[in-house]
Amino acid sequence: MSHDKHNADKATAEQPVQSAEPSSEQGMSRRRFLGSAALLGLSGAGLAACKDGGVGGGKGGALSYEIKPGQLDEYYGLWSGGHSGEVRVLGIPSGREIKRIPVFNPDALTGWGHTNESKKVLGTRPDGHLRYTTGDTHHVHASYKDGTYDGKYAWVNDKIHGRIARIRLETMECDRITEIPNIQGFHGIFPDKRDPVDAAKNYTTRVFCGSEFHIPQPNDGSGMEDPNKYFAVFTCVDAETMEVRWQCKVDGNMDLVATSFDGKLAAANQYNTENGMIYANMMSAERDACVFFNIARIEAAVKAGKVFRIPGSNVPVVDGTKAANKDPKTALTCYVPVPKNPHGVNASPDGKYFVCSGKLSPTATVIELVRVLDWFEGKVKDPRDTVVAEPEIGLGPLHTAFDGRGNAYTTLFLDSQIVKWNLDAAIKAFKGDKNAKAVVDRIDVHYQPGHLNASMNETREADGKWLVVGCKFSKDRYLPVGPLHPENEVLIDITGEKMKTVHESPVWPEPHDFIVLKRDKIKTRQVHTMTEFPNAVKDIGGSKVVRSGKKVTVHLTSVAPAFGLNEFKVKVGDEVTVILTNHDKVEDLAHGFAIPKYDVNFIVNPQETKSVTFRADKPGVYWYYCTHFCHALHLEMRGRMMVARA
Repeated sequence: MSHDKHNADKATAEQPVQSAEPSSEQGMSRRRFLGSAALLGLSGAGLAACKDGGVGGGKGGALSYEIKPGQLDEYYGLWSGGHSGEVRVLGIPSGREIKRIPVFNPDALTGWGHTNESKKVLGTRPDGHLRYTTGDTHHVHASYKDGTYDGKYAWVNDKIHGRIARIRLETMECDRITEIPNIQGFHGIFPDKRDPVDAAKNYTTRVFCGSEFHIPQPNDGSGMEDPNKYFAVFTCVDAETMEVRWQCKVDGNMDLVATSFDGKLAAANQYNTENGMIYANMMSAERDACVFFNIARIEAAVKAGKVFRIPGSNVPVVDGTKAANKDPKTALTCYVPVPKNPHGVNASPDGKYFVCSGKLSPTATVIELVRVLDWFEGKVKDPRDTVVAEPEIGLGPLHTAFDGRGNAYTTLFLDSQIVKWNLDAAIKAFKGDKNAKAVVDRIDVHYQPGHLNASMNETREADGKWLVVGCKFSKDRYLPVGPLHPENEVLIDITGEKMKTVHESPVWPEPHDFIVLKRDKIKTRQVHTMTEFPNAVKDIGGSKVVRSGKKVTVHLTSVAPAFGLNEFKVKVGDEVTVILTNHDKVEDLAHGFAIPKYDVNFIVNPQETKSVTFRADKPGVYWYYCTHFCHALHLEMRGRMMVARA
């Protein structure tokens, strides 16, 4: 962003700005690219966003973001945490952060990454230490039934280490993590919306995963200088077992993922179809692609054994390259050309279209799914003929959301705007109707918007009430806090003809994507069931110390405000396992357990059991105590671990 743009926006920082009426053709011409060379020059200089200026007129929505004390938000928002490695739960429309779910990140509050149970999920090396202590969550998506969210699971990716995690929404805790073989740069993720193989399975059975980076296959140090060894694969993960079912070799790489409502198609937008290894070589082609996967054909090929395996991995891989799929009637994949370096592919709630945004083109490409299926049957000759609209909407289009009323909303990164456009009008204009105007409205946001999501977006129940926009820069919107700024989440009312900004919230860096779902879609449990935990100390009086050679197990209970043992004794060199069961049944009554100098700290929720294992290597007295405020006598809730010299 230029200094002039920054100063102009700073002058109006006290009030979120709405745009004027929809742009004229002259206004749109200011957003038109003049070719690749011009684009490189503009982006390199930090192009000042083109604004239509002013504050928009009436016919905006009349929703309020205010949630009064004691009231509940209408929606849950599930946010990625970016390179914190976590997932966050927000209330919408208030923007209040309700919970942080540790996923790929060790967490001192809950003990995630420290307890034995969480280490098992995260994965450890032979020495017992975590295999990874970093993560990069980007995209959160939830499970479906009957075309809408069913409140059972959510999944999130780890771009750094190629992992996919599952969160049980009834407890909002991570329960499974799978490291996907043969990939790097795991970015796109989306669950299927139904399994068409069995009519009774009208729910999510698979999660599809795209990988960005080409790597030599196998990536074992051989072939590093041979470009023919490099390729990326698209992956299918079983929603229940979290095991990898199959992979599909593709030309190019993949960014985000979308799935159709009938369960027949998945797709990933592709930039760098040039297979470039350096920045400049990744932008030479004027068109890249949106690659479609015919799921039924791929799974039939896997079942028939028409696969190969990458050395070092036992996952069946099918060949989805263009060269191997020239006959549409047997093809596993379809590559639809779209301009240029697209960033994002999203499914419209009516199930008819996927929308790809150009990023380095001022256009959004609308692909009709029926025509894609027709291409697979040989009824459409050219994959490009599946495109039914390509409106010019502004500079730097990235991601698209929908309101369920036929309108799409796309972030314009370079313009620092959200553009509202109508799919039917865009299709009519593409067919030559000069009276059809796709763009309906524009609104400024602060600054450089990335992802956005509308309430119940990409479900059959998209309700067109709230649009949340994640802006990558907040600059002067909040009190200065040093070089690392928060990001800025903007809440927009989309119930009216014109968009209306109603609220902004700072968020800790760096969330990427999020979904907004009605609160009645998720039925949470407030208290665990003790029988869930095989190692639970079920008898409230069952606290005890059991020694087996140099291994000592401390079975411990907690009931506010006391632990079941006032003290326990071990010897230097002992391997100590503490198993703690919280016998309280009162909602919100958690206990903590910490041991100074031994790096032990975790919490147990009502009726929950957790355990830690450590080596007693320091003689002396160490007071274990409750870290989580639980009772008027909370400070008195403690005991002694006495470590005797061997």
